[in-house]
Amino acid sequence: MDLILIAVVSLGAIGLVAAIILYVASKKFAVYEDPRIAQVAEVLPQANCGGCGYPGCSGFAAACVKAGSLEGKLCPVGGQPTMEKVAAILGLEAAASEPKVAVVRCNGTCANRPRVTQYDGVRSCVIANSTYGGETGCTFGCLGCGDCVAACKFDAIRMNPETGLPEVDEDKCTACGACSKACPRAIIEIRPKGKNNRRVYVQCVNKDKGAVARKACAVACIGCGKCVKVCPFEAITLGANLAYIDPAKCKSCRKCEMECPQGAILAKNFPPRKPKEATETPAPAKAAAPKAATENPAPKADTPNESK
Repeated sequence: MDLILIAVVSLGAIGLVAAIILYVASKKFAVYEDPRIAQVAEVLPQANCGGCGYPGCSGFAAACVKAGSLEGKLCPVGGQPTMEKVAAILGLEAAASEPKVAVVRCNGTCANRPRVTQYDGVRSCVIANSTYGGETGCTFGCLGCGDCVAACKFDAIRMNPETGLPEVDEDKCTACGACSKACPRAIIEIRPKGKNNRRVYVQCVNKDKGAVARKACAVACIGCGKCVKVCPFEAITLGANLAYIDPAKCKSCRKCEMECPQGAILAKNFPPRKPKEATETPAPAKAAAPKAATENPAPKADTPNESK
C-alpha cells in the first residue's frame, strides 16, 4: 500500500513540475499575433492560390498587417473590392489596381504546326518538355498536355480539342498565375486586361531564327522587326529573334498587327476592321483613237496612158 501511495505522490509531483515548466515556457516564449491578421484573413476569399505572392491567404493577411501599407499588394481572386475591405480594417488606403488576365502566347494549332512525332507516354507537359520535346517541330510552343488546366482552381482554362491549345475563360480567370507557373515553357503570361478588355500581344514565344521558326509553325514570329519600326510608342522590343509588346506602353493602335507578315500579333476583343472605301474614282475611258492608216497602202490601179 505504501508503494502505491509513493508512486502516486511521485507521479503527481512530476506532473506538477512539468506543468510549471510548460507554463513558464509559454509565457517566456509566447508569440504575439496581431488580432487584425485574423480579421483580414476572414475577408479574404480563402482560395490559397498563391497568386498574391504569399503562402496562402493567412500569409497574405500577415504581410498586409506587418507592412503597414497596401502598395504593391493585391488579392487576384478578390480583386479591388476585397482590397478595399482589407484597407478598411487596417485604416489604410487601397491603391487602385489594374485587372489582369492570363493570355496564351502560342498560336501553334494543329493546322499551323503539324505533328512530326507521336507520343504515347504519360500526358504531362513537364515530362514531355524534359524528355522528348513535344510532338511538333517547335521546341518553344504549347505541348498540349493540359498541366495548366489541372493547376487552375477556378475552372477558367480548358483545352480545345480542335486546336490542341488551352483557352482562357476571361470571366472566370482571376489572374492567380497558377497556370503560368505550371507551364514548363512559359507560354502563359499574366497581362493587364486593357481598356475595354482589349489588348495586343505577340502570340508566339519561338526564339529560333526566321527560316527555322517558319518551318516549324506557319504563324511563328520570324524576328523581322517590322512591328518595331512601325510602332509610334516604342512599345515593341526585339530580342532573341522574338518581338515583345510592353502592355504599359502599348496604346492599341494596331499598326503592328497590320504590319506583321506572319500574323503573329493578336488584337484581342477588338471590333472587326471596316473595309477601306475607294477614295479615287476611276478615270473615264478614253475615246477610241482612230485607226492609223496602214503603212503600206494598197497600190492604186494603173490608169491607161493617154494617146499622144
